[in-house]
Amino acid sequence: MSKKSLVLIVDDEPDMVEFLSFNFEKEGYIIKSAVNGMDAVEVAMEFRPHLIIMDVMMPKMDGVEACQIIRQNKESYDPIIVMLTARGEDYSQIAGFDAGADDYLIKPISPKVLVARMNALMRRNYMKEAPMNSKRKTENTLTINREYYSVFKNNKEIQLPRKEFEILSYMAEKPNRLFRSEKIFKHIWGADTIVGNRTMDVYIRKIRSKIGDNYIRTIKGVGYKFVQNNK
Repeated sequence: MSKKSLVLIVDDEPDMVEFLSFNFEKEGYIIKSAVNGMDAVEVAMEFRPHLIIMDVMMPKMDGVEACQIIRQNKESYDPIIVMLTARGEDYSQIAGFDAGADDYLIKPISPKVLVARMNALMRRNYMKEAPMNSKRKTENTLTINREYYSVFKNNKEIQLPRKEFEILSYMAEKPNRLFRSEKIFKHIWGADTIVGNRTMDVYIRKIRSKIGDNYIRTIKGVGYKFVQNNK
């Protein structure tokens, strides 16, 4: 990754901050740290890192609440946010994803695995060249632009959080094709992330509420389709 890539590490355990900082600095990242969610929000707005790795359980403000606050400013600043915690319960993971987290990792984790996974996230979100057909239009004037992370319907921009945009864009690349939930999860979150099936239903419902009900069809018990001709 580029040496100009910025990472904010948030954890109330000094040893963990030092451990993560050391491994990311070896990869050429520029590092800043915070010890609680309240400080993380302040540092993030000033430092504007590309990637935030944040513990969940912290004093003053936990990672989930900090993530929610940072995502409130997504129109002007939308970093990759990864929750790092010792808690592995489904409800904890869903809370993190609902707050706007891009990934959720369980401690302990190998530093090589962690850095490799974060490198992959950074490449996917910041360094991917836009395809020649990055603008995909339906007959009902829905335009998805992968290069600029923008969606327009009838020339009006629709604001989608990063994960909702990634899901919509991924399915729109192959209209009328059936996508199983597990395939979408693997592509967007990675093979190591495990979340419940209801989580995908929540994301699809949120996307439909913003772009309309006709673009994504649910094939009950199987998966979803992005429908190109939805008249």
